[in-house]
Amino acid sequence: MVKQGKDLLPAGGTQNTEAKGKKIVNFTINRLPVSAPEGMTIMEAAEKAGISIPHLCYLEEINEIGACRLCSVEVRGEDKLVPACITHVAEGMEITTNSSRVRSACRTNLALIMSQHNGQCPSCVRSGTCQLQKLANDFDLTGNTFYEDLPSGKLAWWDQDFPLIRDATKCIKCMRCIQVCDKVQGMHIWDLMATGGRTRVDVAGNQSIREVDCTLCGQCITHCPTGALRERSDIDRVQRAIDDPEVVTVVQIAPAVRTAWGESLGLAPEEATVNLMAGALRELGFDYVFDTSFSADLTIMEEGYEFLHRLQAGDMAKYPMFTSCCPGWVRFLKARYPELTSRLSTAKSPQQMFGAVIKNQFAQRIGKDRTKICSVSIMPCTAKKAECALPTMRDENGNPDVDYVLTTREVVRMMRKGSVHIENVHESPFDPVMGDYTGAGVIFGATGGVMEAALRTADFVLSGKNPAPDAFRAVRAKGQEKRPWRESVFEVGDAEVRVAVTSGLANADALCSAIINGEVKYDFVEVMACPGGCSGGGGQPILGDDVERAKPRGSVLYNIDRNMKVRYSHENTDVQKLYEESLGAPNSELAEHLLHTDHFGWNMPGRG
Repeated sequence: MVKQGKDLLPAGGTQNTEAKGKKIVNFTINRLPVSAPEGMTIMEAAEKAGISIPHLCYLEEINEIGACRLCSVEVRGEDKLVPACITHVAEGMEITTNSSRVRSACRTNLALIMSQHNGQCPSCVRSGTCQLQKLANDFDLTGNTFYEDLPSGKLAWWDQDFPLIRDATKCIKCMRCIQVCDKVQGMHIWDLMATGGRTRVDVAGNQSIREVDCTLCGQCITHCPTGALRERSDIDRVQRAIDDPEVVTVVQIAPAVRTAWGESLGLAPEEATVNLMAGALRELGFDYVFDTSFSADLTIMEEGYEFLHRLQAGDMAKYPMFTSCCPGWVRFLKARYPELTSRLSTAKSPQQMFGAVIKNQFAQRIGKDRTKICSVSIMPCTAKKAECALPTMRDENGNPDVDYVLTTREVVRMMRKGSVHIENVHESPFDPVMGDYTGAGVIFGATGGVMEAALRTADFVLSGKNPAPDAFRAVRAKGQEKRPWRESVFEVGDAEVRVAVTSGLANADALCSAIINGEVKYDFVEVMACPGGCSGGGGQPILGDDVERAKPRGSVLYNIDRNMKVRYSHENTDVQKLYEESLGAPNSELAEHLLHTDHFGWNMPGRG
């Protein structure tokens, strides 16, 4: 049964000829009368009318190229089938999406695509969420008469130790990874190579992935319709640590993970609580379970005090201080704007701060040598895998503060592998000692959250009293910004502080360029590599429906913050105890040693 889309105007239903400044045209799809604004594509109009048209390469406003031809439809008067994704509706158009001619052509095109795709679906991480797999099932493509033509040898080789893995035998050349990397992130890592039937997608410039400026944001992974791109799996390494009786396994859960981990398990946000996830992790065998929101509060203390010291010292005269909790952003800045490296906060990310505290203060508390502790983090991010491996994130003997990073996708697979039936799992609280967290720590997972949390504490430090919790909500995304970033001016104590917030690396590029050229002037800038922040991270679940979920996930975090009794990082009791019992004060000598880093201690490819 066809449903009328909620934004679709009734066919010929009004006398108005303009909608949002555009003329309304009348046409039919499968004999159903439809009206839509002139300039809308057949695919958009069909979707709003509740009619599904198959497609693979199409990604709204990003990859509208009509390459896969699976969206081909019949239009009366046209000799050839037309691609619905790039053909605009017109007055009187008669469109058919399900004729025998359309079905036959689409099935043939699908078979040709499958002939260049490694169809070993049972061993693929995208089995069940692969759009190609779904279409093959929908079209009853149980066999293929076309000769299988898969890349091999050098064309199929990939560095399996790199955090991002590409399987050339599963690439269908839809170009979505290229377009996302170019248009959304501005990194131009991927490109089309060769010509004609030999055309393939590969790292641009005939280079290896380690030779280019890949930030490991993972947006190419989340927008790939198949399993051609994925993160390196560290599940087996973590499992070996859990199984080792001599090793104590400690796991931390990032704020943004709680908003998404239940999606792949069919859980609603209110069902997929962070305590339910903690219970599942205990069933997997982890000895201690903590919330990274604790160290997000700790990060605010260190980064906030650092900002105030720089501000009061007149250090913002030319350039602002940038946040440094997003490793994809740090990689971008070091690659594209190395002259701004010194402007990064020296504070480690919450992941790395927690790792340092686990391997030092917590290790002492439980009487274990740090080498006998396996520190694991569950992150919405693929770049975190590279961050924990940096030489600057280890102790003097080379022992890492965080041993392994699992993405949200990996931990869900690990639950399935461990036969954890979520319906039988009981909620479990986080372990004490470092189990306290505030609303300020939780909103780290949404774009603008770090800035808002930092300003709450900075204002308290300067004025001696808490500001209203939502006093700085102007930094939150509204979707109506005139620039690729948001900007505000706040009175913080007696100081006027100019701030800017952005997410997505193409936006970050525009902001950095404006700062370098003197077009804008700020004191404090927050940047997240992934659009929407960590909620839209490259390690988050992929459901195969092309729905962008960063905004609703971020809203979940802000709702948690709004309902928290404590919404200021400086009021986190466990953070206060850590300073009283060990660190002394924010930015103390010991805090600088454990919780801060040297951004000049490592280099991006080809830069030293």
